[in-house]
Amino acid sequence: MSTGAAVTATGLGAPSILRAQADTIKIGGLHDLSGPLDASGIPMDQVFKLAIDDINEKGGLLGKQVEGVVYDPQSNMSLYSQYATQMALKDRVAAVFGGITSASRETIRPIFHRYNTLYFYNTLYEGGVCDRNEITLGTTPAQTVEQLIPHAMNLWGKKVYTIAADYNYGHITAAWVKRYVEANGGEVVETEFFPLDVTQFGSTISKIQAAKPDIVLSVLVGTAHLGFYRQWVASGMKQEIPIASTTFAAGGTDAVILTPEEGNGILTSYGYYTSIDNPTNTAFKEKVAAAYPDNPPILSELSEVTWEGVMVWADAVREAGTIERDPLLEVMETGKSYDMPAGAVSIDPKTHHAIRDVYLAELQDQEFIIKETFPQVQPADTQMVCNLKETPDANVHHEISL
Repeated sequence: MSTGAAVTATGLGAPSILRAQADTIKIGGLHDLSGPLDASGIPMDQVFKLAIDDINEKGGLLGKQVEGVVYDPQSNMSLYSQYATQMALKDRVAAVFGGITSASRETIRPIFHRYNTLYFYNTLYEGGVCDRNEITLGTTPAQTVEQLIPHAMNLWGKKVYTIAADYNYGHITAAWVKRYVEANGGEVVETEFFPLDVTQFGSTISKIQAAKPDIVLSVLVGTAHLGFYRQWVASGMKQEIPIASTTFAAGGTDAVILTPEEGNGILTSYGYYTSIDNPTNTAFKEKVAAAYPDNPPILSELSEVTWEGVMVWADAVREAGTIERDPLLEVMETGKSYDMPAGAVSIDPKTHHAIRDVYLAELQDQEFIIKETFPQVQPADTQMVCNLKETPDANVHHEISL
């Protein structure tokens, strides 16, 4: 497994349409292994490497072993750009799996599009990417937030106070929250945004107390923002107003970082939970535990979908008999269904987003208990703005008009 620290993109040759011929098939992993999002990036990287090992143990692909080329962008957009260029032009990887935030995706996605390096984005996000070169397997608001909002409102009431991370995911998701709340006869009484490094929420908690909402809707992101949940308990408000979240424990670790007193009762909706009961998920969890007995990754949608991305790519390579991008896309665009730990997954040919099962779950004693399942939910938000059958050369992230 290749790894990289600081590298430079200078002196790289002109891009080649064909991936380099070598003794191994190289694929890239570009996840935050240090920095503020390492708690999400490290499990994604662990599962990425496990997927490669699984492929190689079964004989590799096209008579070759698969080799992972891994760099740590450290949540730094300049490093993301540098390493993406390195992967495309010097390493000549067949595909890249990576990016966590939308900012990182929008830094590297145009680079991979330019050089025809197939790109898999494996993170839940705000929707709207229209790029034939990208396969997006994480969930979008139309798949999760649209299920979460009415369920929470039916449980607790119609007045919602939204707190969100201050970047494009937070702003766009907060707009979706407002849309779904109002569509279900409710009201968003306030929306506040917080930079990712904010740790103190005392004044916001006072504002929430004064507003008296029925629900706090959290779109907070990262370990710094966990301070809100701890301070919420310390203020005595946890027993007064329940919390639903589009982001809490999306990377897995939040659920075990917080104590049961701090986390119990938080309601979420994602495309994967470890508590999904099917044979494929059972086998997946056993494989992860066996591979990492001393430092097992905390599984979540982000890490499980990373597994999905590598497996979908490998399946397409086997079927197409090549690692070249266009034949692989043609396989994935057929809409074939894949049996994944999360359930059945297929690629919507118009948007290259996943059609997948979605779940509602409540945190209890650091484990999510599934309350409801929604089968084969379409990425309807992105379908509103993207049709790659009509515009196959599209290369844009639409901010969907709400």
